[in-house]
Amino acid sequence: MRQFEVFVEDKVGELARVTEALAQSAINIRGLATERGTGRPTIKVITDDENSTRKALSRAGLGFSESEVVLLDLIDRPGEIAKIAKRAEKAGVNINSVYLIGKKGTPAALALGTDNPKEAKKLLE
Repeated sequence: MRQFEVFVEDKVGELARVTEALAQSAINIRGLATERGTGRPTIKVITDDENSTRKALSRAGLGFSESEVVLLDLIDRPGEIAKIAKRAEKAGVNINSVYLIGKKGTPAALALGTDNPKEAKKLLE
């Protein structure tokens, strides 16, 4: 699954601009997060349709990058994320992005961005 990191300005209306671009193309958002660290603000989005997302963001004049994320279904109980993080630590897999997302048919899923998605997938499935 792909995560799109959309580059935005630190001003009113940027979330609306990104989500409207996707809505106009009937793209369903599965995961959404924002980041406003020391660099440029970004909106991270996971959708149902990666090709249409690329087209919609480009049509709207929005710059973006993409990366693979690993999706893991979670059991809804305390400590589940800690178990995953500990497994990744023991295997030397650096988790550089993480957020909970909704996923069809499950109570929750965890989206993990790592430097080595293939290794993370093997380790965590």
